[in-house]
Amino acid sequence: MCSYCGCRANTLIARYSADHVDIVNALGDLRRAVQGTSPESVPDAAARMAALLDPHTVSEERSLFAELRVDPEFTDHVDGLCAEHAELDGLLARIAAGQVADLPAFELQLRRHIDKEENGLFPAAIIALDGAAWERAVAAA
Repeated sequence: MCSYCGCRANTLIARYSADHVDIVNALGDLRRAVQGTSPESVPDAAARMAALLDPHTVSEERSLFAELRVDPEFTDHVDGLCAEHAELDGLLARIAAGQVADLPAFELQLRRHIDKEENGLFPAAIIALDGAAWERAVAAA
């Protein structure tokens, strides 16, 4: 996770970064469930992951992403991140349903997605958004 630019001093970015830590930790639990000897534990581990991932992505999309999307410089990038949220949801649903061979793709995509936010979008948002936009983002989160 990013620790060089100071963007975590922003309350909303700090919250999303903390969510990322929890999500990556849940990813380890999901991986251990998939690799373990109890396949019946996979749906529970996937449900725990979804319980972290779903509210996080919904909040990002209705707050920070909504504010950034109005700037044409960010629109395509934000739309791409939203599409990735949907793809991650689909992969996780397939894993929960027993298609555990999708775990490596889910893990790779999730880690890349988090990296894009932590090391690209979040620092850029600190520079791009003004005080009023941050107030709207926090209120919508």
